Amino acid sequence: MHKSNDLFETAKKYIPGGVNSPVRAFRSVGGTPFFTKRAEGPFLYTADDERLTDFVCTWGPALHGHNHPEIRDAIQVALEQGTSFGTPNPYEVEMAQLIEKIVPSVEKVRMCNSGTEATMSAIRLARGYTQRNKIIKFSGCYHGHVDSLLVQAGSGALTLGNPNSAGIPESFANETIVIAYNDEAALAQVFDHYKDEIACVIVEPYPANCGLILPNTNFLSTLRQITTQHQAILIFDEVMTGFRIALGGVQEKEGITPDLTAMGKIIGGGLPVGAIGGKAEIMDHFAPDGPVYQAGTLSGNPLALAAGIASLKKCIRDNPYPLLEKLGNRVKTALDETAKEKGIPLQVPQVGSMFALFFSEKPVTNFAEATQSNTDLFTTFFNQALNHKIYLPPSAYETCFISTAHDSTIMESAVEGLCDALKKI
Repeated sequence: MHKSNDLFETAKKYIPGGVNSPVRAFRSVGGTPFFTKRAEGPFLYTADDERLTDFVCTWGPALHGHNHPEIRDAIQVALEQGTSFGTPNPYEVEMAQLIEKIVPSVEKVRMCNSGTEATMSAIRLARGYTQRNKIIKFSGCYHGHVDSLLVQAGSGALTLGNPNSAGIPESFANETIVIAYNDEAALAQVFDHYKDEIACVIVEPYPANCGLILPNTNFLSTLRQITTQHQAILIFDEVMTGFRIALGGVQEKEGITPDLTAMGKIIGGGLPVGAIGGKAEIMDHFAPDGPVYQAGTLSGNPLALAAGIASLKKCIRDNPYPLLEKLGNRVKTALDETAKEKGIPLQVPQVGSMFALFFSEKPVTNFAEATQSNTDLFTTFFNQALNHKIYLPPSAYETCFISTAHDSTIMESAVEGLCDALKKI
């Protein structure tokens, strides 16, 4: 990794920590991050000419694999017309129509540039619509680096959040109430205490930024019921799960209809994008029709939307979800069997093309349980997998992704490598 090492040393002189997103620094798994010079299908090719089987998939967007020719061709067609216009463009209309057709809860769509922008704007919209200030989030659910959302729970269900990033005024955090995911009793207690002060509840319906945590049987339906009862807005953050768990996301799979949905990743086809969608009555509170201001120079960028439209149309045409479920289950089953055989405490939550690794004796149902897993074992496993030319997320609290480019031959080779890596920890 001489070239990657050299690049990292140079990067540290000009970029904070040498990276433009903290998890890329490999701080939690040790060693020096590799630099990628190109990606194709299920593979990353490093600056040192190593080929790695990729289970990060650019943190979700690469549902169809890297550098897919249909997406690349769509970008090329758009590129010939220009890179950005600063005016409405036809791609925006087509994307809005596609999302409205696909996502059960969406009647209108506002495009933006990232998942962080989408969640930030959705919360502002919920506050403007309800004329209330307080929001509820769940510990372990990451919704981007938004000031009021970078908070963690204190002790007790009614404890107001404390900032867990420098630079966030305590007054911002005091409007955010944090409770444990899957805790219906705490949810009821919070609503009983704050009554008409709560503007919205924002949730990753399947939390996937602290590993992968799945909801208890009635949790999401209870969440929908209690927000309706108290006239609070229910926001699903489907930036990760949207168009990946199912065509219509978790809300389609679970049959739960939120009021607003934050989207991103796959609808950009690998380029920067975000979107907020939801009920027309709420969405019409965005400017210019309403009082809630939201804007962006590159919102609805033609290159990003051309890529995203190609990505979505391929999902509609090919219906990759049964295949992705089969591939995901293959990884889970193999790792479960190997862990049991070797006496290794491992949980592998999996749904569709997403899976995670918790080195824990018991299934993980919330963030507190996730943080009790053995991160030293994960670090060893991560590095053993990398020795087998398999790239996993460089953190014990992230989710792995599979693409349709992980065909049966590639997947069997990767599964063999992962199981061998597990035996060596």
